[in-house]
Amino acid sequence: MKFLFTPVGSQVTVYAVAPLATAVRNAGHEVLLAANEPLMEFAAATQLPAVSIMPEPTRHFVMNGPAKHAAQGPEDLREEMLGTGRGFARMATAALGPLLDLADDWPPDLVVGGSMSYAAGLLATRLKVPYVRHAEYLGVPTQDVDPGAEEGLRSELRHLGLAGLPDPALFVEACPPSLRSPHAPDGRAMRWIPSNPQRRLERWMYTRPEGRRRVLITSGGHFRMLSAVALRHLTAELAAEGAEVLVAAPGKAAEEFRAELGEGVRVGWMPLDAVAPTCDLVVNHGGATTAMTALAAGAPQLIYPPNTHTKAIAEALTGYGAALTVPPGRYGPDEEVAAAFAAGCREILSGPRYSERARALAAENAALPAPAEMVRTMEALAAA
Repeated sequence: MKFLFTPVGSQVTVYAVAPLATAVRNAGHEVLLAANEPLMEFAAATQLPAVSIMPEPTRHFVMNGPAKHAAQGPEDLREEMLGTGRGFARMATAALGPLLDLADDWPPDLVVGGSMSYAAGLLATRLKVPYVRHAEYLGVPTQDVDPGAEEGLRSELRHLGLAGLPDPALFVEACPPSLRSPHAPDGRAMRWIPSNPQRRLERWMYTRPEGRRRVLITSGGHFRMLSAVALRHLTAELAAEGAEVLVAAPGKAAEEFRAELGEGVRVGWMPLDAVAPTCDLVVNHGGATTAMTALAAGAPQLIYPPNTHTKAIAEALTGYGAALTVPPGRYGPDEEVAAAFAAGCREILSGPRYSERARALAAENAALPAPAEMVRTMEALAAA
């Protein structure tokens, strides 16, 4: 059978769907990822076959950057979510034609859409094949974004004879039940499995340092969490506490950080799936890939969330007791920012409470059905 996957958003969604798509392929089926051109390099890193359906980046249709102000009221948040839905509706409208052309060449038996891939439901309805909706990680606010998407797709829905967004035959959610929103649609929980680019590993990446705590700081991917000067102050404070500090950062950010931090701190690309299980603490901005990789590894987190989406992830993990949140936008000089981060790190590392909760969350995730088990349900849907 043929299974078409349509990840939408960023590399996060490509890596999140890779374990499920790989499980489908390992079961003997054909798979194809269809996404916009900026995601092709990340699809290639998963070693899954992929095709570009349009050149525009996601931000051409929808923006979700740092919040304009720290304290959003309920109406502000509601309008932001509706606006996000309208943006992804515009993206779905642009994608539907190319997806129909693709289906002429490669007719799928089932379509799997990411949480914001509204074109997937439209395509499956047009083709009269089952539609599976995949919520890729915790904190995806489908119930808040969907109304805006439905509004933006009113013409397409009317053309299909639908009163609202197409209902999926299966809703799959890669989120531990303890962190699940009470407003999320009914569905099947699935284990979240890390996926990221790989290179040859070095021993320090997969072994814990003897007699020292290890703190991983991620910065410089989607969001520059700390300036180089603030990072220098923070690593110095952590080193004074006897911790080994790793800084995961890409390209130019890594070069800048190395110049500021000197020889004593490892800086650069790191395989998060291998490194996270060796860490006593992961400091990050709440990006889904990093936060979920730390969750699966049982590592507590210190999170500095810059936008509504990352705040939802931070609130869920902090509410469970597996993380602390550093509120953004409340600090002045670099030294003050670093001091706030260092205080959070010290609190998490001072006792077992956070690590115990993080390990409990990891165990809950590990107990969920693996993607391979979800494949059997998808096979039955496609064969019906």
